[in-house]
Amino acid sequence: MKEEEVNRCQIQEWFPKFKSVSIKTVIQELPEAFIQYLLDDSGPFLLPLSISNDDALPNRIHKPEEEEDYVVSEGSEDESEQASPPPCFPELELKIKEAIESLGGSVFPKLNWSAPKDSAWISSTGNLKCTSFSEIALLFRSSDSLIHDLCHAYDSCIDKTGSRPLNFFLALRKWYPSLRPEMEFRCFVWNHVLVGISQREVTSFYPALLEKKSILEAMILDFFEENVRMRFESENYTFDVYVNKDGRVKLLDFNPWGAFTLPLLFTWEELEQNYKEEGNDLEFRIVDSQCGVRPSLKTAVPYDYLDTSAGSGWDQFLRNADEELRRQTEAAEAGA
Repeated sequence: MKEEEVNRCQIQEWFPKFKSVSIKTVIQELPEAFIQYLLDDSGPFLLPLSISNDDALPNRIHKPEEEEDYVVSEGSEDESEQASPPPCFPELELKIKEAIESLGGSVFPKLNWSAPKDSAWISSTGNLKCTSFSEIALLFRSSDSLIHDLCHAYDSCIDKTGSRPLNFFLALRKWYPSLRPEMEFRCFVWNHVLVGISQREVTSFYPALLEKKSILEAMILDFFEENVRMRFESENYTFDVYVNKDGRVKLLDFNPWGAFTLPLLFTWEELEQNYKEEGNDLEFRIVDSQCGVRPSLKTAVPYDYLDTSAGSGWDQFLRNADEELRRQTEAAEAGA
């Protein structure tokens, strides 16, 4: 792929053109000082000082007598070393606060390409719902996924000239609590032809989707033909959509073909072959049984936070996963 193909998938590039068929979003350019803050790993983990006194972390101390466990005694460190003050971004915080209020008070944040899905575990809600600048900073500072945007966006480009874009943008997307993850789909376009559709939520099995499969395929194909095919300039790419309960299709995102984009229930080779085989129909894949469930970033937490001791929840989960894998293997061998 080329740099221009990757650049077209930045939300600040495609959203203005597709605003009418997407979800409410406010895009704010980020100052370079904030980008350097996200990249700085030379010192302690510090959240920016909030001018609104917002706290991104819940109060985890419920008993006053326990507070002494969190206090560093005087003289326990080298007093000649003065702790660096936390950073502060007052102008950015005010702009983000206004944007959040204009979007109803809760947002889903992302950078040019990526969202901090891998750091959802650290938020007080366990997801990417944010109501303040401090919560956004916590998710961004804790995410490894965003390192792609910050340092490796063009690693797969044949005409790579740099490691990062000139400017970074924060996209604040309206938070819809009623959204059902099983109704999100990734669509694969090869040479301007829609060759595959995959369910994005692959960690659960939703039997009701099987009955709606043909209807959903028709709606998504119509949406592509009417709103995307002649308007997005790349030949090969993916786009994500959400299908509302009333049948309306909303555009969520664009991603390049291959590289860091996940093919989900396909492989890239399958998708390319699907286009090359003359007369091959569009293929729509969803998780059609409990055995088809796949893990995702929703289970991503630091290993040290997991209790895998005998009898723990994770211990039982891993045992069940091993047992399921054994049964599937035996069934496959029996049918061979």
